[in-house]
Amino acid sequence: MGKGCKVVVCGQTAVGKTAILEQLLYGNHTVGSESSETQEDVYVASVETDRGVKEQLRLYDTKGLHDGQDLPKHYYSVADGFVLVYSVDSLESFKRVDVLKKEIDKFRDKKEVTVIVLGNKTDLRERRQVDQEVAQQWARGEKVKLWEVSVAERNSLIEPFTQLTSRLTQPQSKSAFPLPGRKSKGTPSNDM
Repeated sequence: MGKGCKVVVCGQTAVGKTAILEQLLYGNHTVGSESSETQEDVYVASVETDRGVKEQLRLYDTKGLHDGQDLPKHYYSVADGFVLVYSVDSLESFKRVDVLKKEIDKFRDKKEVTVIVLGNKTDLRERRQVDQEVAQQWARGEKVKLWEVSVAERNSLIEPFTQLTSRLTQPQSKSAFPLPGRKSKGTPSNDM
């Protein structure tokens, strides 16, 4: 088991961030049950990667963001990855995910950070405000993976977190810094 990656789960208030984590980890969330507003919780999960290795994730369940409220700045520097959550029955929450993604890019200065997006509450088909194809097109443009999920279907939550963990813990195949005395393949050595 690796060092444990820090993942910040964020989005607008009432999109189901806590419900997703509780259902994923414990399988005990009842859809439609009363929920209280989260201040901040940290969940520790052991997730199996697509390589069959169990890795530890520290999942920071953040306070839901109200209009005009920003994600506290310290999250940008501590996170190895982000799970941005919106509700398919709220166009406003999808717009907030777009703002969060741009903030992550700005604060991380485009440094490598893994971001996935979850469109929650797919069971509320009749109340859908966010078109699935529009959301997928946005995700492709932002170079992030997007899944539509439902807390009512626990299996829909497993793949995104498996993929996230696999990407966060990918073995580094090539060093960015060649070892002294070795020539990099394909690049001429111009010792100045």
